[in-house]
Amino acid sequence: MLIIKNNAGLQVFIAAAQKKGQRIGFVPTMGALHEGHLALVRHAASLSDIVVCSIFVNPTQFNDPSDLEKYPRPITRDIHLLHNVGCTVVYLPSVDDVYPPGLNTSMRLKPGPLSEVMEGEFRPGHFAGVMQVVNRLLDLVTPDYLIMGQKDYQQVAIIRFMLQSLKSTVELVVSPTIREKDGLAMSSRNVRLTKAWRSHAPLIHKTLSLVRGQLNQKTLQTIEKEGIEALEEVGFRPEYFRVVDGETLQQIKDPSHHDHIVVCTAAWAGDVRLIDNVILKP
Repeated sequence: MLIIKNNAGLQVFIAAAQKKGQRIGFVPTMGALHEGHLALVRHAASLSDIVVCSIFVNPTQFNDPSDLEKYPRPITRDIHLLHNVGCTVVYLPSVDDVYPPGLNTSMRLKPGPLSEVMEGEFRPGHFAGVMQVVNRLLDLVTPDYLIMGQKDYQQVAIIRFMLQSLKSTVELVVSPTIREKDGLAMSSRNVRLTKAWRSHAPLIHKTLSLVRGQLNQKTLQTIEKEGIEALEEVGFRPEYFRVVDGETLQQIKDPSHHDHIVVCTAAWAGDVRLIDNVILKP
């Protein structure tokens, strides 16, 4: 496994791989890796000859400076975890590598309603930053496959929109959410949960999963209201609990009129913000 810290080294490596006709899988991360990230790398390795995993804490997608400051950066541990899971290159760019002074990396592309609901309501500017960094990293890595996780469902939908709009040849591959044994979606933020909040956290997935049995028995307004109340009952501060169309991310009215339905939520567990989703249909 190689560790490459600058664009020049990455470009030499990528050019050599492409000259050999090797297919490249790319897993972008912000570090603080866990089994969910490693599953993405393994998935990429099953599709590709070369797997590049980037670790870059992207400043443009944090609307809260304190959240950026608190974000964990255990780089030595991360590199150790990437051994023996199929990773070929760990790419560790600096901010100047990703956003060189004088280079305009911002995007004029607007995802519209996809970015205005749920996360977009509570994290203004977040998805503009996500598109900016993913587009820039794709330009640097030039992969055949981009592997992302289902846990960030809205992010995946927006990156799919971006790739389609740009007529990109990169194939987006979505890997299922990896969970702890008690159902909690793996996240880099979980290490910040207190012992008490860690014991409550599995309720998020449990509450989302209950919606599958309720979809044709209760009104969607009731489902969403009861989801909020269930989380509030143990002290969570939910920002949203929505049953949405899996393609447009807009709230639905009649489940029978939609082929793809997802229930999504974001809730504060003390000072840690957790997100999760469950695909209800198909």
